[in-house]
Amino acid sequence: MANSLFLHETIRTTLPKAKELRRVVEPLITKAKIDSVANRRNAFSRLRDNAMVAKLFTQLGPFYKERPGGYIRILKAGFRTGDKAPMAIVQLVDFESTTSDTTDSQKEN
Repeated sequence: MANSLFLHETIRTTLPKAKELRRVVEPLITKAKIDSVANRRNAFSRLRDNAMVAKLFTQLGPFYKERPGGYIRILKAGFRTGDKAPMAIVQLVDFESTTSDTTDSQKEN
């Protein structure tokens, strides 16, 4: 689920999963602020995807360098139809990747 958050920057999930995701993602971004082999290996042990580790250390870590914490936002999104599970939207705070900007401009043309 952390991979999906890093890839899409916004995901929709249940509220308990969102709260648990915060416990995984926030330390990963904190470690990504300092690019070292040990931190990259630690991140890879959690994410199991070289592309996501690269994005974490090249884009997210430097972007949140000055921020002391609170890298993700959890918004309550009502209840799911069917089992009435509480839903939440999880977003990276203040982060918009350059890839999403280029795809938006391509869609306008």
